[in-house]
Amino acid sequence: MASLGVNAPYLQLAGVTSPTIWSGKLLVKFYAASVIPAISNTEYEGEISDYGDKVEIRTTPDITIRDYTKNLTLTNEARQPSLVELEINKGKYWSFITDDVDVKQANYDFVDDWTADAAEQMKITVDAEILAAINSDAHADNVGATAGAISGDIDLGATGAGIALSKTNILDYLVDTGTVLDEQNVPESDRFIVMPPKVCALVKKSDLRDASLSGDGSSILRNGRLGMIDRFTLYSSNLLERVLDGVVYETNMLFGHRSALTFAGQFVKNETLRAESTFGNINRGLKVYGYKVIKSEALGVLYGHAT
Repeated sequence: MASLGVNAPYLQLAGVTSPTIWSGKLLVKFYAASVIPAISNTEYEGEISDYGDKVEIRTTPDITIRDYTKNLTLTNEARQPSLVELEINKGKYWSFITDDVDVKQANYDFVDDWTADAAEQMKITVDAEILAAINSDAHADNVGATAGAISGDIDLGATGAGIALSKTNILDYLVDTGTVLDEQNVPESDRFIVMPPKVCALVKKSDLRDASLSGDGSSILRNGRLGMIDRFTLYSSNLLERVLDGVVYETNMLFGHRSALTFAGQFVKNETLRAESTFGNINRGLKVYGYKVIKSEALGVLYGHAT
């Protein structure tokens, strides 16, 4: 069948359908692909309805522990949880048009492909933004050449002196990052570390070549989950911030506990509209989100490169 002529830059499509884009479906795809929901606290998302919404986060107050003797008159504290406000102040969208002629000539379901790609591209954009932004929010005792809230002598790399990671020392540095969190009294469960693929490869080449030794013999999920070592869930990501330090590119590898970062997001607009300028449909979607480091002591940075 001959194709109808088309004006640039629109391309002929060899068969297209245009089913409804469901926000829930997109959210599931986004969460499956993104590392951010895996390393953050997302329980405060609530009912996000639009850009500009706010999420109120209640933080647990510190309770004082006192000495006790018999017949002591007890001191009762009147404590209130403090509130941290998370603003849903960021948004990303996509929009594409499908011509009615192409829809009539359709022979495959392209919207699933395009929405899956939208979720993947959204993941890349949002992950890269957040991973780069929160480096500076890590606690001062969890970064640099003198890390350690108690010891102060753990070298996690600093500007001009990034850590040269190899298959023989990578496990030592993973243990060091765990020690840094231990000295901050960070819970042992729900710890994470995000590393670039080349550093993750060093782990695979190290003495933990067998995935079962890391406590996880399953395959890597789309969000880059590798397994567990020394209480850390390891994630691989190409989206960590890289810095040209002299002649070497160093990577800010984030580690910590999920309680450090709060993330909330929602696909709030997923629409199919009739186009006004041509015979076709406009398919578009909007994701709004916000993020905030609320426990800096539970976040750290390993600064270095693979050798």
